[in-house]
Amino acid sequence: MLWSVVEATAFRWTWPTWYRYRAWLLRCFGAKVDGRSRIRRTCRFVCPWNLTVGANTATGEDVWFYCLGPVTVGKRVTLSHFAKLCAGSHDPTDAEAMVLTRPPITIGDDAWVAADAFVGPGVTIADGAILGARGAAFKDLEPWTIYGGNPAKKIADRPRRDQAAASAGA
Repeated sequence: MLWSVVEATAFRWTWPTWYRYRAWLLRCFGAKVDGRSRIRRTCRFVCPWNLTVGANTATGEDVWFYCLGPVTVGKRVTLSHFAKLCAGSHDPTDAEAMVLTRPPITIGDDAWVAADAFVGPGVTIADGAILGARGAAFKDLEPWTIYGGNPAKKIADRPRRDQAAASAGA
């Protein structure tokens, strides 16, 4: 309950560039957030103590972190406006109890979750993978691959970070 009050006031009412302060607030509630990340003040967090965010990761406006289970976001990740990470669901095989499940989400280094995309419970987005705008990932995404649609399907390969740097210098 305390986090809800802090999120609605001390977190949300900050200047747009106060990234380190917002990272510090999240760390006060158990999140592991690198101080070099850039988390916007309009992002929403459920159970921030289940969140880990690496260095130089950036969010757009209104990204939702539904961290009922562990959510791990790597380094140099981009989470675009309105992206949703949902690490919680219910067991559909038990129609009577609909038991809450908390499968983890992992997003690897150099990945990009584009505008209004959804990452479902238990999904791993491998290093360098892209989930296109409005895409929905319900299964793991392969490294250095571009996906789109609902459900997400492979569209193309993506040049690896080291290959892109080498070709730019050539």
